Amino acid sequence: MQIKYVRLFTGDDGQSHFEDGFIDLKESMPGVGLSVVMDHHSVQFAETAAGGTYDWHCAPRRQLVATLSGTVEFESRLGETKRIETGDLLMAEDTVGGGHRWKLIGEEPWRRLYVHLESDESADS
Repeated sequence: MQIKYVRLFTGDDGQSHFEDGFIDLKESMPGVGLSVVMDHHSVQFAETAAGGTYDWHCAPRRQLVATLSGTVEFESRLGETKRIETGDLLMAEDTVGGGHRWKLIGEEPWRRLYVHLESDESADS
């Protein structure tokens, strides 16, 4: 069992890139999988109104972003794009380098939950 997420990270070239990542789940009881515990120090909710944008920036910290509603398109300085929709997870790890920007697509606000992670440990178990 696995949960897929989009990883946004700084590559060796100093620019932000996207790749798929997976959180491994181990069966804890029939039909229920659990990941390893990920250390975190806080959680935060945010909402951006439809039509919102945020110009070039790096992630302020390593964080897992769970999209609760809305559709947002991320772009790297190299022109790579990734669309994140309701229910998707993003692991933002591009805390240095060229950064990324985003814009909302559609009429819904982007509601999200940030989980501020403690360390550089992998989400994979």
